[in-house]
Amino acid sequence: MNIDEYSFGKIIVDGNTYTSDVIITPEQVIDSWWRKEGHRLDKNDLDKILEAKPDCLLVGTGYYGRMDVPQETIKYLQSKNIQIEYAPTQDAISALNPLQKRYARIVAALHLTC
Repeated sequence: MNIDEYSFGKIIVDGNTYTSDVIITPEQVIDSWWRKEGHRLDKNDLDKILEAKPDCLLVGTGYYGRMDVPQETIKYLQSKNIQIEYAPTQDAISALNPLQKRYARIVAALHLTC
């Protein structure tokens, strides 16, 4: 998957435009990614991510970085041997290619606004 462009509230992946939060796996883009609390990544929000079996989860925390990634979520992922990296969405996108060189299977979960 190639991220062509990102701006507040919009991302283009492989030529397709998405205007809601997305999960990007090596095989597909899952759009309309909703969380129990919009600006918090809870372990109960990870089902589709875990189905993709990543060894690294890259989280884009929003244009302004307002989505919280609590310590309990980090520990939960680590207990499943999944490394987590997170940053404001533009920075996370910039980190994607270098991370793909370090990990065999990376999944990106990107909050597009806030």
